[in-house]
Amino acid sequence: MTKQIHLNGFIQNSPSPHSMGLWKHEKDQGANHNRLAYWTETAKILERGKFDALFIADVLGTYSVYGGSHDAAARHAVQLPAHDPLIPISAMAAVTENLGFAPTISATYAQPYALARQLSTLDHLTGGRVAWNVVTSYLESEAVNLGLTSRLPKELRYDRADEFLNVVYKLWEHSWENDAVVSDKEKDTFADPDKVHLIDHEGEFFNVPGPHLVEPSPQRTPVLFQAGASPKGRDFAAKHAEAVFTKNHSLEALKAYVADIRKRTQEQGRKPEDVLVSQLILPIIGSTEEDAYMKYEDLTNHVSFEGTASLLSGHTGIDFSKYDPDQFIEDMDTEAVQGNLDLYTKDPNKKWTLREAVKNHGLGNGTVKFVGTPEQIADRMEEWSKEGDVDGFTIAQAYSPGTYREFVDHVVPELQKRGIYRQEYEGKTLRENMFGKGNVHLPDNHPAKRVGVVQ
Repeated sequence: MTKQIHLNGFIQNSPSPHSMGLWKHEKDQGANHNRLAYWTETAKILERGKFDALFIADVLGTYSVYGGSHDAAARHAVQLPAHDPLIPISAMAAVTENLGFAPTISATYAQPYALARQLSTLDHLTGGRVAWNVVTSYLESEAVNLGLTSRLPKELRYDRADEFLNVVYKLWEHSWENDAVVSDKEKDTFADPDKVHLIDHEGEFFNVPGPHLVEPSPQRTPVLFQAGASPKGRDFAAKHAEAVFTKNHSLEALKAYVADIRKRTQEQGRKPEDVLVSQLILPIIGSTEEDAYMKYEDLTNHVSFEGTASLLSGHTGIDFSKYDPDQFIEDMDTEAVQGNLDLYTKDPNKKWTLREAVKNHGLGNGTVKFVGTPEQIADRMEEWSKEGDVDGFTIAQAYSPGTYREFVDHVVPELQKRGIYRQEYEGKTLRENMFGKGNVHLPDNHPAKRVGVVQ
């Protein structure tokens, strides 16, 4: 069978979160992110395009590294305002039947007992269409607003996240037996208490006796997304993730990333195909190549330099207000998002000045742009899928939700015509649509199946 491409949408509950300044564009409706109609329309577009899921990014703080202030973030809507990613999901689920939803929730600040209940509830309400994008928070402003004096060191953040996952695995996979709910009216018994177990977790970061507050949901454990870029992050993804989100400037960089993730996944005792790798792209579509590049120029002209510099400062932990725009960006370790710095400091094809990096980062969160006709964009997607060994693509937006609508109307039919993209959904749950019908639950080789015995 011809390899099939998987697609996800990329969004955030904010005006123009991944294309700085595009809230000004006449086609952009991102300012309506605080209206349910915006979310239901977006979900219906993606379901029409047979997307696996809508990936909902999030941060819990402001981008305040640039100039030591949130002023630029507020002025240019740099992921500010930032509304909650979980709340629109029920409304989107009500107008769709197959589309999945992957909200971002930080394992640095959330509590596993409460989060397990939230995601189990959503998995029930959606009929098994929920994922969790597991992140470790990188903004200093998140830490200080959530009760810490400073951001946790990267190593400690991943150690906490690893234990966090062990706790929710115990709650989701082991606390309730499959047949615990008996609904026996004659015996006045809804659930058999002998089949609802404490987890009695005692660890370095969490003490959670349990039991889980929610009976087993369709998938039990939501599909696990992750976006590790540093060596520690890649090991974490190889151990836990079912889908990995990445962004690269070139096919060569993507090849190296995918090969590394596959290798690390095998080292964790899992199969390479157990983790789907999804490359972020920004499609800019025209009826002709010339039209597409004219559109690209127009979009670039809407990008805010200061807003993007504020975003890049937050992503990297470096205050770029102190840099000359024509100064080259230097390679260094960061306690923020190493991958966003590596995009520009470890590019084998060029040295990036701040001005060049800002111009690139301002559209689609710094990812690669596929510019051209629907046929040309499909060509590149097919090439990256085959040569890069990538499983699919996460679609960024310039203007929302118009970028999605154009992609679904013009590129999806071209992918389907080539036989490399689905005509219909394979199953009802998100995990089935990613891994094939019948694959509702985590495979037996996943660490969630081996976290310990409950009482």
